[in-house]
Amino acid sequence: MRALAPGLHAQLDAPLPEELAVGAGTALFVCGTCFAPGTRVASLALLVDGAEQPVTAHGMPRLDVLRALGEPASYPSGFWGIARVAPAGDRAERVIGLRARIEGGGEAEAELARIGVVDPVDPVAAPGAVAICMATYEPPLELLGRQLDSIRAQTHRDWVCVISDDCSSPERFAAIEEAVAGDPRFVVSRSTRRLGFYRNFERALALAPESAGHVAMADQDDVWHPDKLTTLLGAIGDARLVYSDARIIRPDGTVLADTYWGRRRNNHADLLSLLVANAVTGAATLFTRELLDDALPFPPAQFAHFHDHWIGLCALALGDIAFVDRPLYDYVQHGEATLGHAAANRMPGLRERAGGLRRDPRERIRLWRMHYFVDVARLLQFTAILRLRCWDRMSPSRRRSLERFERADRSAVALAALAARGARELVGRPE
Repeated sequence: MRALAPGLHAQLDAPLPEELAVGAGTALFVCGTCFAPGTRVASLALLVDGAEQPVTAHGMPRLDVLRALGEPASYPSGFWGIARVAPAGDRAERVIGLRARIEGGGEAEAELARIGVVDPVDPVAAPGAVAICMATYEPPLELLGRQLDSIRAQTHRDWVCVISDDCSSPERFAAIEEAVAGDPRFVVSRSTRRLGFYRNFERALALAPESAGHVAMADQDDVWHPDKLTTLLGAIGDARLVYSDARIIRPDGTVLADTYWGRRRNNHADLLSLLVANAVTGAATLFTRELLDDALPFPPAQFAHFHDHWIGLCALALGDIAFVDRPLYDYVQHGEATLGHAAANRMPGLRERAGGLRRDPRERIRLWRMHYFVDVARLLQFTAILRLRCWDRMSPSRRRSLERFERADRSAVALAALAARGARELVGRPE
């Protein structure tokens, strides 16, 4: 048995980000273990720059920690919660910690992380009523050339295309620059480090000129129909965002599906439904430039977040989303795609998701915790950031939608109902 020093023992299950873009407010998911040897933690709170915030849960069973340390107090040591990080002027770092109140009296604190604050990149200065934001990384040059040609062929001509390259190889980046050379409507910016598709789309959107009235997102290997921008601009009306259907094709142009929505419900009007089952496809969208004031910076990339899900939620939180019920681009389906059509239209079955429960019964708690974090905590991070940035401007009905989800976190029955709702959105229309 390891000898433990007195005081508060706290450890994170996963490290917090080393840096954080706060903007008008952001949130971090914090989880780990916390205990005081030889005694019991009566209550636990998160500390954000010294200010207390409630944890979601503490005193949760952690058999793995008990086995490793042999300290009885370490068994009920699991905790998790959402740390809400409000703007704080010129503060260069944010400090995340814990404060425990010990049974019988007394308090103890532990620092978990010091996180540097960073600012997003500045917008480029370029003319264009529509800013097309494209994220690239080692693009297949033939497909990239076809996509660039389809953008050049748009019937709406007043656009600028900002390309954020995610640190492709020097040779591939040179090929990207060559593909747009001599055309001032394209602006290419290379990240100094690898970001991943989620953060690279954030960077691409941050580069959008402030003078643009609307923003469209573009993948590096799709094919836009010539009237894509014209049609979306005509359909957006008073909505904050509009998106279209897509045709699914192979790289050689073979049509796999005439619609993206053959096996899914397309619900873009209900905030709770959009939260639990995203329907907005990024490459199909066009939205108002002002939407970026709420959407940027993106939520911290602690989960498998998708940029289009977050953009859609920000749009619907404060306004409406419109839909054009016909394909306006061809979505290329191939092995290198980040999220394929087949995967996006597939809902894992209960047997698959719970398959690990056939293992040692003592592992069930660990597996439940993993699924909870992936399926619920990542969405609670979204709702926390929407509260910080948009709450006072949201309608009462939209606020109630978020509150309903947050209340469900405290009820197994309500969570099951929301999970079933998400499954209904994904399994498709009745025959």
